[in-house]
Amino acid sequence: MTWWVLTRGFLRDYARNSTNLVVLVLVPVAFVLVAADSLADAARLLGGDGTALEQATAGWAAGFLAAVAMYFQVSAARDADRRLLLCGARPLTLVAARLLTGTCLAVVAAGVSLAVLALREPVDHPGRLVVGTTMFALVYLGIGAAVGSVARDPVNGSVVVLFVWILDVFFGPTLSSSESPLTRLLPTHFVSLWLADTPSGHAGWLGDLGVSAAWVALSLGVSAVLIARTSAVGRGNRRSRRAAGSRRDQYRRSLGMGMRALGRNPAMWALLAVVPGVFIVLSDVITPHGHTGIAVRENGRLAVRMFDPAEIHAGTMAPIAVASLAMLVGLFTILATGETDRRLCLAGLRPGVLLAVRLTTTGAAVLVAAVVSLAVTAAVFTPDGWPVYALGNVLVAGTYALVGVLVGPLFGRVSGVFLAFLVPFLDVGISQSPMLSAQPDAWARWLPAYGGTRLVLDGALTASFDETLPLLYAGVWLLVLAVLTSLLWWRTNARPGSSSRRSTGHASRWRHGRPTGTPGRWWRRTSPAR
Repeated sequence: MTWWVLTRGFLRDYARNSTNLVVLVLVPVAFVLVAADSLADAARLLGGDGTALEQATAGWAAGFLAAVAMYFQVSAARDADRRLLLCGARPLTLVAARLLTGTCLAVVAAGVSLAVLALREPVDHPGRLVVGTTMFALVYLGIGAAVGSVARDPVNGSVVVLFVWILDVFFGPTLSSSESPLTRLLPTHFVSLWLADTPSGHAGWLGDLGVSAAWVALSLGVSAVLIARTSAVGRGNRRSRRAAGSRRDQYRRSLGMGMRALGRNPAMWALLAVVPGVFIVLSDVITPHGHTGIAVRENGRLAVRMFDPAEIHAGTMAPIAVASLAMLVGLFTILATGETDRRLCLAGLRPGVLLAVRLTTTGAAVLVAAVVSLAVTAAVFTPDGWPVYALGNVLVAGTYALVGVLVGPLFGRVSGVFLAFLVPFLDVGISQSPMLSAQPDAWARWLPAYGGTRLVLDGALTASFDETLPLLYAGVWLLVLAVLTSLLWWRTNARPGSSSRRSTGHASRWRHGRPTGTPGRWWRRTSPAR
């Protein structure tokens, strides 16, 4: 029963982080209760089935939870698994324990999502809904394992999981009316159709349920193989180097090392470039023509004007794509360098210089994502005022990058990924979206992306700049977040150094095995060599 002992230990390790349990409830509540109506409206606008979507939200929430949980089961725990194998654990036992742990987490995520859905509306076909939601979670179990086996860096892994999930949700048969054969390759295409009791007509002799079951079996099989593969003994970790000197010299050398570290991560740059491009182009392709009212301010007057969604949807997708990416970059940049930063502070690197380096490298990565999204947008959409439009996107990206830096030390990796997906989605994708409401509600003006998104719309849909107050809002948010992140970083990384800099300074007075400024006779009397 070793596999059961390991499984209980893995589950206890997951439950030991109370934030994981909170997010386990928060994500279904956000999708099933908060965002379901808005997503249903978006589905009707895009030609999908709004009624079926409200039931599919439980599956989407369960799938996302299962994918992220399994990703960290495979990626973050591979060193622990290798130690277990070196201590005598059998590979088959370890694989079974990890796979059973992921399955338990998937079932729990499905159960919580279904419970939240039951609070929202009566369930017509409970058997079909339970089976369909569980299949959602089990399919995404394999996706999390696949990503965890190839992307050890949390930034890359989290973005890939988020990328696959958004493609599946927003271009699947429930939310979109696209009939392209490519959408049949999406992980939950057949599961969504079977859950909605809408025969696809292209499932062959297996039927929609049979193909869905095949996806589940493939997911579990791939998970088992990849867990066994990643638990093999590998090489050690890389080590970082140090820099010293004046403030200017420390900043220059540390920034050079930070930028080289970013340059050695081509997968992250590829994701920063590809993710915004895919969603902007696809949103331009699948959005049908129609009419939607959007409140815009022109010449100082606020008025609701009618626009064609097919012509403006791509332009409004840029801040949505960039916000989540920026928050993930900020989150994992600060988490990946936390231990190194504390050591560098203890070694004598000035904390203020190091903080400036971390913010600069984060800003460089986020700026690349914003520039790429703007370049892709230019191919399918032409805003009326490019400078204002670009400024709005950069402000949204910078704001959520700082939110990620702030969230990282407070919530950690797993919960931080959930928040990096959830917060921008509810803010930029739902509360500020012009496709769902003519103008944001009064309470939405207090959210971080309000100022930036109003600038995006002003630059995209009007020829003059009239959003001075939202620009001030965005500036205040940036300033407040910069202060909060600096204080948190200083407390997390610099405070231990401040208490030990005295000892470091004492140690720096020793040269060549003897304290400087001390008479030689004292050294000769106390030297062990004597």
